[in-house]
Amino acid sequence: MNTSRTPHLFYDGSCSLCRKEINHLHKRLSRHFILVDISQPEFKGWQGVDRASMMEKIHLWNGVEFLVGLDASLYYWEKVGWKLPAKLLRLPIIHSIAVSAYNLWAAWRLKKQSSCEVCVR
Repeated sequence: MNTSRTPHLFYDGSCSLCRKEINHLHKRLSRHFILVDISQPEFKGWQGVDRASMMEKIHLWNGVEFLVGLDASLYYWEKVGWKLPAKLLRLPIIHSIAVSAYNLWAAWRLKKQSSCEVCVR
């Protein structure tokens, strides 16, 4: 199997919210993606994207390109059957508000965890 073409979901296992969502969806996600916990010390990056960039926002490799942040989440939500929430969050005005909210949350999470030894490795 060519792993560079295989979809990968990169998540921060040191983040309790991220970990809860991935654990909740693990069975369904693992049918579609290789799940990669980027908080593991041996993870350095993938496909030219370094660990620090991936710690900022969730990353998903769909086999061709990276989806980052809310768009990554919406992509995997659709794959696991959460189509209605994903569809609603893709509506133009709602999407721009949701992206802004996600970006604020991601910046807050990163700042909060910047003192975390796992996050700054």
